[in-house]
Amino acid sequence: MPTKLPKNYRPTDKEPFMNAKQREYFRQRLLSWKKELLRDTNQTLQSLQEDTLQAPDIADRASAETDRAVELRTRDRERKLVQKIDEALERIEQGEYGYCEDTGEPIGLRRLEARPIATLSLEAQEHHERMERVYRDD
Repeated sequence: MPTKLPKNYRPTDKEPFMNAKQREYFRQRLLSWKKELLRDTNQTLQSLQEDTLQAPDIADRASAETDRAVELRTRDRERKLVQKIDEALERIEQGEYGYCEDTGEPIGLRRLEARPIATLSLEAQEHHERMERVYRDD
């Protein structure tokens, strides 16, 4: 059963890391974010079904096609984000949320507030990005 959060609760460093309140706080944030993304996706799908590209002017039609392509790319990124949110929710259920998958150390509340789907601590993320730059194919 989910933990009841006090009104306006915000996690702090003064409490044990990833205690029940913190887990519930992040679970609710992730669920809310997912709900928002899915609502946006549904609106886009509805809009795409309603819109027909019957613009008489070729420039207007090209502009509409470009807008549609941008919207679809955005929704594809959001679809991937929903998958990461689901993975984060699963980590909460497994008791692994908030801990770096490379080091096992706490990721940190400030980083999780900024990026609730984070799987690496800031140091591990920076190391990962440095290694990507070193080994990327230019």
